[in-house]
Amino acid sequence: MNPLYLTEGDVTTTLSVHDALTVVEDAALALAEGRAQNRPRQRAFTSSSMIQVLAAAYEGRVGHKTYTVAPKGRGARFWVTLFDEAGQMLALIEADALGQIRTGAASGVATRVLAREDSKTLGVIGTGWQARSQLEAVVHVRPITQALVYGRDRARRDEFCEVMTARTGIPVTGVETAREAVAEADVVATMTSANTPVLEGAWLRPGTHVNAAGSNRHNAQEVDVETVRRASIVAVEDLAQAHVESGDLIAAVEQRAWNWDSASLLSDVVAGKAPRRTSDDQITLFESLGIGLWDVAAASFVFDRCVTLGRGTPLPIPS
Repeated sequence: MNPLYLTEGDVTTTLSVHDALTVVEDAALALAEGRAQNRPRQRAFTSSSMIQVLAAAYEGRVGHKTYTVAPKGRGARFWVTLFDEAGQMLALIEADALGQIRTGAASGVATRVLAREDSKTLGVIGTGWQARSQLEAVVHVRPITQALVYGRDRARRDEFCEVMTARTGIPVTGVETAREAVAEADVVATMTSANTPVLEGAWLRPGTHVNAAGSNRHNAQEVDVETVRRASIVAVEDLAQAHVESGDLIAAVEQRAWNWDSASLLSDVVAGKAPRRTSDDQITLFESLGIGLWDVAAASFVFDRCVTLGRGTPLPIPS
């Protein structure tokens, strides 16, 4: 069979947030048990653009996500290339939606293993496209009855709340400040492009779980040092990647408020190799940077489903 070209439509038709939660949790367990491999994001630059590559191996398949960023050009486009165990190309997949869904799913998995089981209120900072899957995933794994959302643009915030209320079936309400979104929350999600913190640790009440998912740059912070300092558990996806990309944690280390020895791998938490919360008063933090393993696992699921459904366009590449 020739490799398949799979579009954004193929992805959104075959991969739901519910599916992605299972896929990411299974991949995390495989990583903890040595049945999967992940490689930290690699970057290469020209004078005007940058390519980023995330590679992984999972369930007898290998692949990588690539995307380019050019400040003066069009927005980033994402692609996953998937290969079988013999090195034959299986698919080239448009991966904007795939990345959105798997990022939300990673936060959902972290919420499932770290948040209090009775969590009912979700606070969201950020109203972009990526924030939608953050909200949806948390609603899937905890009995959330309301979401409070802050974003600087009122019109965008109102649209987000309308769309997500209809999608989740719970009231999603806009508030005027980030602190209002967080003050009564049991779970907090940040998904912004901020360079400086949008979440202050002093706002968090005991027992809160935080998914910080918006930044993967060493010189940017989405949550402040106090958030990291107060966290009893800080989970990351890949420690080597966090060392160079997590501005939140790097700042905490530089200010001697936290140290890398305190980090847990999300995969180890899922597998029971690292502790989960031990009291309802603990604050927990998931620093989401996005790893290639989630992309390859989700792409493999999409490919198999598309083959079953007869979706995709064969590429003129010999197998």
